Amino acid sequence: MPPRIDFFEQQRRNRKETALLIGGFIVLLGVLGLGLDLSYLQAGFPWLTLAALSFGGLDSWMSFYLGDKMVLSSVGARKPDPTLLKEQQLQNVVQEMALASGLPVPQVYIVTEASPNAFATGRDAAHASIAVTSGLLETMDREELQGVVAHEMGHIRNRDILTMMIVAALLGAIVLLADFGRRMVFYGGLGRGGGRKKDSLQGVMIVIVLVLMILAPIIARLMALAVSRSREYMADAASAEFTRNPVALANALEKISTHYDQVVDKASQGTAHLFISDPLNKAVNKKEGRFAAWMGTHPPIQNRIRILRQMAGVYAAPSQT
Repeated sequence: MPPRIDFFEQQRRNRKETALLIGGFIVLLGVLGLGLDLSYLQAGFPWLTLAALSFGGLDSWMSFYLGDKMVLSSVGARKPDPTLLKEQQLQNVVQEMALASGLPVPQVYIVTEASPNAFATGRDAAHASIAVTSGLLETMDREELQGVVAHEMGHIRNRDILTMMIVAALLGAIVLLADFGRRMVFYGGLGRGGGRKKDSLQGVMIVIVLVLMILAPIIARLMALAVSRSREYMADAASAEFTRNPVALANALEKISTHYDQVVDKASQGTAHLFISDPLNKAVNKKEGRFAAWMGTHPPIQNRIRILRQMAGVYAAPSQT
């Protein structure tokens, strides 16, 4: 029998993983930026690094402050109808989970969509919104709905929108630096140093920069995906913490994974990472194994279900009815 998993330990583990990944981003950006600054500008100050980080940060900052309205508009989200019992129940559950988490009650939205799914958005707890699809309301019982809403409250409590904004800024800066370096190679500017004679140290630096220009954007994108997956595990653990019922979310994820419609038609590549389950239904997010562990925006859903059941000390899959 596998050991029972503690949701607080799961949260600590994923916080540490996220911190290490963001540290890796900073190191990767620093090495690439330093290499370009020394080999192209031969500057003692990281001008290129700061310029790239400023552009990447500005784009991410705009998304951070305006992105929630854009996302809600793109999926056609609307306010709940209090005359519909299911939608009134959703509002009640959101209020309950806000109380359990100690957070302000977020805005609640409905997306008219048969596929069961949900997401949270907003720059902080005071400006947060939770949106669920009409398919989710039809599919879930009250406990399962609590599990899903608590997961989204976990994203809000953990400030995952802010975390992903930082990741997006670092990723954008790395991509910009790599693109700049490739242009310098194309135009013959890399390593000229304004006509100065290259020494052996500069030659080694140029080789390192050339390799990083190819690998850094790929590595950075893989790291961004890893951060996204880590935050999903962390929100799952938060759901177990708030509800004290990890089986509720496990059952909800089971229903989502076996539903006849697993594609949210109005979702996009840019918004897919926000949802509790991959709204584009990509095969890589369903598989377990090393490739899926590197390439998916979401952890394999069966792995999430297994961890949640282990938190509750339940190891057998539920019977299908």
